[in-house]
Amino acid sequence: MIAQRLVTALEPFVGGDLPVRLRAWDGSEAGSAEGPVVELRSPNAVRRMLRHPGELGAAQAYVTGELDVPEADGWDLGRALTHAFAVARDRGLSGGRLSAGAVVQAIRTASSVGALGRPPAAPASQARLRGRRHSLLRDRRAISHHYDLSNEFYALLLDPSMAYSCAYWTSAEPAYTLADAQADKLDLVCRKLGLEPGLTLLDVGCGWGSLSLHAAEHFGARVTGITIAEEQKAFIDARIRERGLEHLVEIRLQDYREVDEGGYDAVGSIEMGEHVGEANYPTYVDVLRSAVCPGGRVLVQQMSRTGPHPGGGPFIESFIAPDMHMRPVGETVAYLEQGGLEVRDVHGLREHYVRTVQGWLERFETNLDELTALVGEEVVRVWRLYLVGGQLAFRDGRMGVDQILCARPGSAHSMPPVRGW
Repeated sequence: MIAQRLVTALEPFVGGDLPVRLRAWDGSEAGSAEGPVVELRSPNAVRRMLRHPGELGAAQAYVTGELDVPEADGWDLGRALTHAFAVARDRGLSGGRLSAGAVVQAIRTASSVGALGRPPAAPASQARLRGRRHSLLRDRRAISHHYDLSNEFYALLLDPSMAYSCAYWTSAEPAYTLADAQADKLDLVCRKLGLEPGLTLLDVGCGWGSLSLHAAEHFGARVTGITIAEEQKAFIDARIRERGLEHLVEIRLQDYREVDEGGYDAVGSIEMGEHVGEANYPTYVDVLRSAVCPGGRVLVQQMSRTGPHPGGGPFIESFIAPDMHMRPVGETVAYLEQGGLEVRDVHGLREHYVRTVQGWLERFETNLDELTALVGEEVVRVWRLYLVGGQLAFRDGRMGVDQILCARPGSAHSMPPVRGW
């Protein structure tokens, strides 16, 4: 009975009875009769978790299919993770040091069930970056790892505007969709920036062009967007031609550090600041400030995070967004102020991200067969874990997202004394 041996060895690590029903690769089961089922389909799952105890080893085993959480009896991956987080919180499990005896016993158990040995290679979907962190070349590779899966992949996941950022939900009506909420977010950003026909906008980290195109089509702005993802630029250029917006929108394949012109009436940067790194954040702020004219507005929409993992945790850092750095929103506000911008509004949108990710999850499950055909089962499992875990992080307050509206001093700004948004 491999399962019972593993349960006994795991109890010191979880501070008591195992809160899940463990099903081992020999078909044996042990553990809680009420909790979710966790299947260990291969000894490699144990080998990975011995090599990388905690989140990373478990994530590697999950994405390769060596570990699974089957849907049964009302349990799914999201509910199972919620259950695990609750048990860890109630038992005060915070990654403290275990006794040498517990570790030795775990190793002996792994050996007795044939799970001790050289760990398997890292999953193919795990990022492999080299070079100095946040150098121009490494940043391009990090962005490519995440964003160049294919435009077809993201089109199946996102709404038709291809907005890959938190939406703004203004209605609870069933007919109100993710696409409506993204349009309302883009309207909100453009209104906060005071855009109107003929004004110029620099869109820093323009993604698939949702803000650039919306600002031109609906507000008449003249837009320059920058991205370092080739797939994104090709996608936006095609949409510009389809909509006849060549006279209003230009997209550049350019790093934010290569922006050397100023005089824009407004600057927007939607969920890009997380990717510049802590050491480079003052440079990023200086680019935003230098690019906008005195009195002009800058809007940064950015995720925030408290706790010990500013990169989002071992799974996110290894599989999704290598080199990302988040911080509490107050620290970002301080960076913007120290960089010479006047912070005028901070608008928290955390609950809106829970609904946004739910919309992405629904599209993910609806288009699962097509997504799997495009990128394979392993990448699909990476994205299910990413979306489910991310939604829980926003729900539980481990992560937030905020729109921070600033003005550049040096001239009278046009910020309304009474906000219309």
